[in-house]
Amino acid sequence: MMQTFSKTTGISVVAANMIGTGVFTSLGFQLLGLQSPFVLMMLWLVGGVTALCGALTYAELGANLPRSGGEYNFLTRLYHPCAGFVSGWVSATVGFAAPVALAAMTFAAYLSAVFPNLPRVPAALTLVLVLSLSHCFSRIASSRVQKLFTALKFALIILFCLIIFVFGNSPQAISFTPQQGDQGLVFSGAFAVALIYVNYAYTGWNAATYLTGEMDNPQRDLPMVLFFGTGIVMVLYLILNASFLSAAPISSLEGQMEVGVIVAEHALGGNAGKIMGAVLALLLISTVSAMTMAGPRVLQMIGEDFKVFSKLAVCNAQGIPVTAILVQGAIAVFFVISATFESVLIFSSFVLAINTLFSVLGIFILRYKKLNIVGAYRTLGYPVTPLVYLAVTVWTLIYVLRESLQEGLLGLAIIGVGILIYYLSIDKPTETHE
Repeated sequence: MMQTFSKTTGISVVAANMIGTGVFTSLGFQLLGLQSPFVLMMLWLVGGVTALCGALTYAELGANLPRSGGEYNFLTRLYHPCAGFVSGWVSATVGFAAPVALAAMTFAAYLSAVFPNLPRVPAALTLVLVLSLSHCFSRIASSRVQKLFTALKFALIILFCLIIFVFGNSPQAISFTPQQGDQGLVFSGAFAVALIYVNYAYTGWNAATYLTGEMDNPQRDLPMVLFFGTGIVMVLYLILNASFLSAAPISSLEGQMEVGVIVAEHALGGNAGKIMGAVLALLLISTVSAMTMAGPRVLQMIGEDFKVFSKLAVCNAQGIPVTAILVQGAIAVFFVISATFESVLIFSSFVLAINTLFSVLGIFILRYKKLNIVGAYRTLGYPVTPLVYLAVTVWTLIYVLRESLQEGLLGLAIIGVGILIYYLSIDKPTETHE
C-alpha cells in the first residue's frame, strides 16, 4: 500500500515553506519607506489576509482538481498545457530552487555569526545536498524530517518572542495604534513597494497543493491544511514583527538584512546575537527541507506529461520522485554558487505573483466550466475572497514594474523562456507523404 501524507505533514509543509528568509530579512527594507509601527503591522496583516484569500481559493482548486503539481496542474486544466508548463518551469527554476538557494545562503550567513571561520558557500551547499538526499528515501522519513524541523521552528520563534518581551530592553516607546497620517501611508506607493517584501515572506502558503495527489483525502484535508497553515503563520508574523519593532531602534534596523541578530544584540546584549544566529540557522533548515519536499512534485508532473522530460517522472519503490528531487537540488546548487540575494528576491516575487494571480483567476473558469466535484470544498466568501487576492496582487505587480523595472523585465524574460521551451519540447505531428 502506497504511503500518503497526513494533514499534520501538510500543515507543516505550508508553515515551513512560508517561514523562511522573508520574515527575518524584509523589515529593514520596509523601514526605508515606512516608519509607523501601526502601518508596518498593517503591512503584515494585509499580506496575511491576502495569503489567506489565496489559500481559501486554492483549497477549492486543489479539492476539485486533485493532482499533485500545484499551479502546473491548475493552469494546465483550466487554461492550456502551455500555461501549465510555464507555471511548472517557473516553480522549478524560481519558485523552489531559487528560494532554496537563498534560504541555504542565509542559513550559512547566520551560522557564520556563531562560527566566524565557517566558509559560507560550502555550508550552504552541504545543507542543500543533505536535505535533498534525506527526502529521497521514503515518505515516512521525509515526513519525520519535516515535522521535526517545523516543530523546532515554531518552538524557537515563540521562545525568542517571549524572551524579547520579558527580558529585553526596550530602547524606544512604541505605539501600535494609528497616528495622524497613517491612513494616507496605507494607500501610498511606499506601502505597495513594501508589500512586495511581505508577499515574498508569505510565499509558500500554496505549498500543500504540490502534494495533493499524495494526501490521505485531498477533498477533505486540503482546505484545513491551507487555512490553518496560513493562519498560524500570519499570527506568528505579527507577533514576531511586534517584538522586532519593540526591541531595537528603528534607525539600527533600516536597510539591514540580519534583523534577528540586530534585535537580539540590542535587547539582550552582544552574545545574544550569536545565539540568534544559531537559532535562525536552525529555522532555515526547516524552510529548505519543506521546499525540497514540495518542489520536485512539479518537475515530476512535467516529466509525466512531456516525453522530453520523462526522466523527471522516475520514482523509487515508495513512489518518491528521486530524479526530480536531485534535479531541483542541482539547480539550487547553481544558484548558491552564482546568485545574489537582493536581485533574486524581487524578480522571483514578481514571477511567483503572476503564477498565483492566474491560478486564483482560474476559480472563475473552474466554475464557468462546471468542473466542481459534487460535495467538494467551495471557497468561503466567493467571489469576494479571490477578488481581494487579485486586487492586492495586481496592485503590487504594477509597483514592481514602476519601481524595479529591471527585475520585472527579468521575471517576464523567465516566463518567455518557458514558453519557448514548451513549443520546442512538444511532440511534433508525424508528417505523411502521399
